[in-house]
Amino acid sequence: MDIQPYNEQFQKVVNIIESAKERAYRKVNEELITMYRDIGEYISKQSKNSSYGDAFVQKLADFFSENYPELKGFNRRGLYRMKQFYELYQGEEKVSPLVTQLSWSNHLKIMSACKTMDERIFYMNMCIKERLSKRELERQIDSGYYERYMLSQNPQSLALETAKKATGNIFLDNYVLDFLDVPEPMSEHDLQKSIIRNLKDFILEIGKDFTFVGEEYRVQVGNHDFFIDLLFYHRGLSCLVAFELKIGEFKPEYVGQINLYLEALDREVKKENENPSVGIILCASKDDEVVEFALSRSLSPTMVAEYNLKLIDKKLLQKKLKEYIELAKLTEDENA
Repeated sequence: MDIQPYNEQFQKVVNIIESAKERAYRKVNEELITMYRDIGEYISKQSKNSSYGDAFVQKLADFFSENYPELKGFNRRGLYRMKQFYELYQGEEKVSPLVTQLSWSNHLKIMSACKTMDERIFYMNMCIKERLSKRELERQIDSGYYERYMLSQNPQSLALETAKKATGNIFLDNYVLDFLDVPEPMSEHDLQKSIIRNLKDFILEIGKDFTFVGEEYRVQVGNHDFFIDLLFYHRGLSCLVAFELKIGEFKPEYVGQINLYLEALDREVKKENENPSVGIILCASKDDEVVEFALSRSLSPTMVAEYNLKLIDKKLLQKKLKEYIELAKLTEDENA
């Protein structure tokens, strides 16, 4: 019997099965996290009330070792993590609806690596929205994504602020592309091809709402063909996003180039239900004042960002963020 004509109908059954498996996994994970939190609460209260004090955790770990050796994760270290988990988020109303949506391994990474509650909540939301695996979460934390995101929320001019608002504040001022394997010296072609070879990691860095459309994407204006380095579609913004790659410092003429591409996309490629296309000029470096002047009269939503081919010193990012927060508080006090 030829089942080929029925393949599409059969695939719907497979989709039902996969959806059920996903719901079951989420429910199991929710119960698991709730169990760890409840155990952590019990340990926390008993440690305070027991004459054993902190020794209560060790005695509980010994109990599990002797009576339930098949249960994994209930050693002294694991039990302390459950206690820490409960105590860290106790009374945090913003966290309550989030905790059961993350895996335990992601919780452990966030607890060990994040210094503030705001940072923890940021990565929790990021894990949920983008469904980050443990490896992906580790990469984002190690690259200082939180610090880079927060620093990007501080536009230095009206032109930059307008561009950020038009693009939903989702783009960073600095991207870390440490996963690229580009030769030295590097050409723009080398940069583009390396991004294509490492597309999964690139999309993780810029955001999982991006869908890749094509490289060297051709648009025609008059009798001339122009080629966009990288073209994506962003589901959240419902628009095309054109990336222009530059290996040197930002130059004002890049804005005219990207505006031409965006106009061509909006006239010839964009669908009626989609929003105007967005341009991202990705440079090795930029002078913010030059960028501000270049964008001040641009009619298209365009962002200029830097990229780094190596991880940025996280302590430096944390220092910059601390200075930014202190400056924001000072400005707020002066305007009060």
